[in-house]
Amino acid sequence: MDRPRRGRAARHQPARQPRPPRPRRRADPRPARGAAARPGPARARPAPLDERPALPGPAARRLASLLAESGSELLPQWLGRARDRGFALPPALVPSLLDAARQRSDLRGDAVALAGPLGRWLAGMNPDWRYVLRLPSADEDAHPEARAGADAVWQEGLFAERVTHLTRLRRRDPAAGLALLRSTWRTERAEDRLLFLDALQEGLGAGDEEFLEEALADRAKNVRATAAELLSTLPGSALSERMAARARLAVAVGPEGGLVVEPPAACDTGMQRDGIAPVSPTGRGDRAFWLGEVVAATPLSCWTELLGAPERALALPTAPEWADELHEAWARAAVRQHAADWARALLALHQGRGTSGTQSRLLSVLPSAERAAWTARFVLEQGLAEAFQLLVTCPPPWSEELAEAVLDALARAAAAGAYPWSHSGVLGVAERSLPFAAAARADALAEASSSAWAEVFTRLATTLRTRSAMLAELA
Repeated sequence: MDRPRRGRAARHQPARQPRPPRPRRRADPRPARGAAARPGPARARPAPLDERPALPGPAARRLASLLAESGSELLPQWLGRARDRGFALPPALVPSLLDAARQRSDLRGDAVALAGPLGRWLAGMNPDWRYVLRLPSADEDAHPEARAGADAVWQEGLFAERVTHLTRLRRRDPAAGLALLRSTWRTERAEDRLLFLDALQEGLGAGDEEFLEEALADRAKNVRATAAELLSTLPGSALSERMAARARLAVAVGPEGGLVVEPPAACDTGMQRDGIAPVSPTGRGDRAFWLGEVVAATPLSCWTELLGAPERALALPTAPEWADELHEAWARAAVRQHAADWARALLALHQGRGTSGTQSRLLSVLPSAERAAWTARFVLEQGLAEAFQLLVTCPPPWSEELAEAVLDALARAAAAGAYPWSHSGVLGVAERSLPFAAAARADALAEASSSAWAEVFTRLATTLRTRSAMLAELA
């Protein structure tokens, strides 16, 4: 039997044709009878709907322009106004806004609120925007997932984010904020405990007294001092009553009607437990320091009952060696207790003596209109050299009286040949705070000034008009 031979003869045999592919059966998407369905690939849920009104077109174009600038000073004001108006951003601008807020933490609160549900949806996909998920949401009560994100802030967030979360929670529900702080208090670092404690100023009430009394025994002295300061502002607290008893021993009306001052001779254990350091950390003498701490923590109503109205109390003759200590302590008490009558009397006492941090703090206690009027008089009499701290306490837009006082002072500085950069702080505040109508006066000053000041006033006028247009677009 002849068999086919390998080799040359075999190579001449026709090549085997590839078999046609078998027709494939299409997969039946239905599970087999009795078999469990297999899970399919995960698919992202669509972004939640944003039901807020859409941002007007001109405002959207303005936002795109501000985001394109690097570090625009007008962007925070734009975001704040747009947030107040409750607009929803065009989706295409949300990624750029989240990028900008990633670079500038001061923008994050407003940016996250404006980005809304789309911003949170995007943040779940981009690690660069995870900060969005750590910030509390205004709609967390309505959306459980947002509530979960807010709760995670306290456990996983950065320190500043935790402080912000605690402050907002205190504003909404003081008892819940205190319970949250209690839950981790013993494991927090001393420096963190100090600032968390400071956040209790928001919504401070009688319900906080027990916790603050416990904090008086904290191992960190700064925490003890802050707890004591908070208790001193709590009406009717046990600490404020203890301080009042010490104050009555130290300050009394003498037989001739003047004030007799006898500061504590020692800092006993009770004073130390109430947050008073046994050795003065300020460079002042120990007794002067102890006197100041006691008086600053005493309710001002104690002095009103003992000495009468603030103006009368401040007019009483006082031993010269203790008068400054006593007035400074009363000023601290007025700020802590937000006592406008005492702040007003103390500012009148300091009128015309230049400025200091104490004056700006006292000014912050007064209503806005009164604050602006007092500052305008100060600028008129003292100029701008010491006015910056006072001007920043006056909310925008400034009153016409204050605006005129500041522009007049700038005009005098320009006429005297002062360097514009020496007033850069005041000019920055003026750009943010002057009313829009001041642009015309800035134009006139530019025409009458030398080149350097003309440029300054022209820029000031341009900024005011830009602000005006910007805010009108958001009306």
